[in-house]
Amino acid sequence: MYKRFIWLIVFVAVFFSQCAIGGSARPAVFDHNLGMNKGQPFHRPQRIINYQPDWGFFAHQHINRLAVFTLPTDMMPFFKKYSSFLADNAVNPDKRRYAVVGEAPRHFIDLDAYADTTAATLPRYYKEATERYGEDTLALHGLVPWQIQLTKYQLTEAFKQRNVRRILRVAADLGHYIADANVPLHTTRNYNGQLTRQQGIHGFWESRLPELFSTDYDFLTGQAEYIYSPQKAAWRAVFNANAALDSVLRFEKQLTEELGENRKYGFEERNGLTTKVYSADFSRQYSERLSGQVERQMRASVKMVGDFWYTCWVDAGQPDLRALAKYQLTDQEQKEEVDEKKSWLRRLFSAREEN
Repeated sequence: MYKRFIWLIVFVAVFFSQCAIGGSARPAVFDHNLGMNKGQPFHRPQRIINYQPDWGFFAHQHINRLAVFTLPTDMMPFFKKYSSFLADNAVNPDKRRYAVVGEAPRHFIDLDAYADTTAATLPRYYKEATERYGEDTLALHGLVPWQIQLTKYQLTEAFKQRNVRRILRVAADLGHYIADANVPLHTTRNYNGQLTRQQGIHGFWESRLPELFSTDYDFLTGQAEYIYSPQKAAWRAVFNANAALDSVLRFEKQLTEELGENRKYGFEERNGLTTKVYSADFSRQYSERLSGQVERQMRASVKMVGDFWYTCWVDAGQPDLRALAKYQLTDQEQKEEVDEKKSWLRRLFSAREEN
């Protein structure tokens, strides 16, 4: 019971630090090392906690924020005004991942679960894929490229309706799913190195490295461009990410063998708790061997998010966003945002029983 109480304090502190619109973006998140496997509830941690997430809250927020500046001038007033909302709410899919049924599979696709990933065998459209494999099988192995297509449609509809709150919420979600699709470890069953004795590599690659080195990354991507085939763009992203998977795993294993476990890890203070992390030296050497891979994938995410936002706006008939930029979210709408996030937390803990 005491351990559960400690975990509750940590979770609430981190969770609600992100709830308020315009709240600060802090790199404090949860790790798959805690037993948070795809589609499974997480287990109680020890007092020394190792927590990191999908891309990390920091990286997801950074990607959405930077994507705003790829947009054309007709979109800029609206998106720049709400850039803090888009950044802060970029992490919503991760927050509801273990509280909302059906959310978890939207973040990944295990390409290695399919014997053949050609379009003829693994259909690129969801309806055709369900006819071949069934909804349960698709959900088991992940839905992210199909989810991107669905969320793209939802954002286009929100633009058509001139629904400011809906535009912002769906745009933030779309940015999240696109960023996840660009992570190599979101394209494999070995998503956390658990099949190759590299447990923890997921959070290491997508959270620890950006936290340490992203200030030196080049995020200049050019202006957002129209995507003529969103379906192909979504699949191209996951296949490009999967092509980098071998390096992600191989270099970490090589470096671990060379330096040993003692030099691999260190400890830091986060949210008042001692946290086990990959050491700065190990992280630096690993980043160097990857030769800018994390930077390239983050930059690809930024560009792709901007491209999709722009495409949705064009497909909706290019509504006047300057007029929508004058809209202010009401106190009631902001309260509903906070209450919804609280409901995710309540459902999360009400679903867990201590045996």
